[in-house]
Amino acid sequence: MSNTGYGISEPISTGGPSELDVVRNRELEKLEHMDLQRDLLFNSRKAKPFLADAGLYESHEEAIKREEVLGRLDQIVKTWVKNVCRAKGFNDDLVHEANAKIFTFGSYRLGVHGPGADIDTLCVGPRHAMREDFFGELHRMLEEMPEIQELHPVPDARVPVMKFKLNGVSIDLLYANVALWVIPEDLDVSQESILQNVDDQTVRSLNGCRVTDQVLHLVPNIQSFRTALRCMRLWAKRRGVYSNVTGFLGGINWALLVARICQLYPNAAPSMLVSRFFRVYSLWRWPNPVLLCPINEGSLGLAYWDPRRNFKDRQHLMPIITPAYPCMNSSYNVSTSTLRVMMEEFLRGNEICEAIEANKASWGSLFEPFPFFEAYKNYLRIDIATESDDDMRQWKGWVESRIRLLTLKIERDTVGVLQCHPHPGEFSDKSKPFHHSYFMGLRKKEGASYQQGEQFDIRSTVEDFKRDVYAYSFWKSSMWINVCHVRRKDLPDFVFPGGVRPAQPAKSESRSGSRSLGSAKTTSPDAASSRKRKHDEVVAGLSPKGSDASSPGEIRELKHFEADTGDTSSTLPVAASGAAVTELTVMQSAKLTVGQQSEPHGVEDLGYDLELTNGAKHFDGANGLQTEPPTPEQFVGAATSEEKDRIGGSSNNVLQSEGLEELEQF
Repeated sequence: MSNTGYGISEPISTGGPSELDVVRNRELEKLEHMDLQRDLLFNSRKAKPFLADAGLYESHEEAIKREEVLGRLDQIVKTWVKNVCRAKGFNDDLVHEANAKIFTFGSYRLGVHGPGADIDTLCVGPRHAMREDFFGELHRMLEEMPEIQELHPVPDARVPVMKFKLNGVSIDLLYANVALWVIPEDLDVSQESILQNVDDQTVRSLNGCRVTDQVLHLVPNIQSFRTALRCMRLWAKRRGVYSNVTGFLGGINWALLVARICQLYPNAAPSMLVSRFFRVYSLWRWPNPVLLCPINEGSLGLAYWDPRRNFKDRQHLMPIITPAYPCMNSSYNVSTSTLRVMMEEFLRGNEICEAIEANKASWGSLFEPFPFFEAYKNYLRIDIATESDDDMRQWKGWVESRIRLLTLKIERDTVGVLQCHPHPGEFSDKSKPFHHSYFMGLRKKEGASYQQGEQFDIRSTVEDFKRDVYAYSFWKSSMWINVCHVRRKDLPDFVFPGGVRPAQPAKSESRSGSRSLGSAKTTSPDAASSRKRKHDEVVAGLSPKGSDASSPGEIRELKHFEADTGDTSSTLPVAASGAAVTELTVMQSAKLTVGQQSEPHGVEDLGYDLELTNGAKHFDGANGLQTEPPTPEQFVGAATSEEKDRIGGSSNNVLQSEGLEELEQF
């Protein structure tokens, strides 16, 4: 059996589950205690009980409640549109015909949402119901409804959104007013014509639904895709790499990555899809793009992702391209630091999956949470506070959207030598209401030269970050932020489960050293031969259909891989040191040093509160991290030896400050 109807290349394998897979599944079925932490079964028929044990499936009652909430929301927006038409003086006939329609997208539309998850929704309205009406009249209506809680409009976002809870169900509501006088009930937003004569924000709002529908259309087996995606979402959350806002990957990114594996292995069971996910992406040569279908240039003249023409697109480090027109990079938030963390996780996952295939490990080891607070010797602690729940909700959302820029600033100001690992969640001290803390692991770039006496002075970087945060349009005097360095031994107790610090920390998972997986790591000639065979299998399967070479300027998916799968240093772009050093500004007035601290200090002890001014210097995250732009030939082919030397090299340019204690080598 062959299947060439999906994706931009032939499948790597059209085979189904092997006899060994069937035997392994049968053995797992005999287990009396189904425990995800010990073993997982990944076939379509039996996956649900295991994933249900992990809390990934909602109850029947909750599913019904969501449907009722969506029905109520549809009634609300229909009433709102009629009110808008009436207020603008339209005649009774048009008021009667006025309509708006609710669509869902994201995890709910894909069928992989869990209990308590937000429902991503889109309201499509007529041309005369403007975005100002959405954030004006509709917001006023929602404020007056007792079933609405935690209403929080974000009109200035790249994709404007209204966040709230309706009868306890979290809703993210986008708005798109299309070029129609009346919205039909059978409106099809997947048609390209829906994008005619609308602004960029409307295009982005519509594309949430359009991309989700395209993903479901482009995978060969929706049920296998959903089960594999649930597994990968669970894995990403436990390993701390599920967060678009902090520079990792969010729901749509993981969906696109899994969908591509489904195309490459169209008849595989979910267990095989998970295993092949790690095999393929541990070998992927970023910034080669992940594509589910050829890029559609369209007929409306809308801008789309094209590194041949757009310089900013060449700066993207981990392009994962949406399949709906206009095709865009969904993962532009990824930085050098977060890409390196994810590549290390892909390598770890691949090693464990190989061990599972050799009966030397269990699925449970793949899903072990990453011990973030044992992995690093140095951390940045970001504390925020307000005086009310409403203020905290707004302040928290704003600060979280800025943390990614702190990573980029640190990379820029240390010329890539100091790498960051932001934790995707916040922590709270129960004794301090309206107070949250965020943490970021710090480490020296692997392979970078390090000499005694060199120090990382990021005081000016932190001050620059704080000025950006305090430039918040809706800032109040009660909204507060501070940043300090803390060593592992001085971490607060509230970051640990139950608020109890481990008596004897477990052995750290080194982010920069070798990954010790016990029996998962083999060095026998047979094992090496097996890895070489799997590498060749992947390489052979990723060439575009009907072609052995790309035409001039053609954007193509990955064709070549690095032979050594254990070393990603030669495949990851680094900052152009010349530009970074030129742009560096040292502010001697700042007082924060990343260095050793004799005593743990709290946020009140730093003594360097920021004096607010109106002259805050803003930082454009899209342009702040400069990389050497690749040519189209480099984009689709192997790097030249000169490139490899440049990419694999390191810089000694680190900030030094006389008399400051150095950041502990790690």
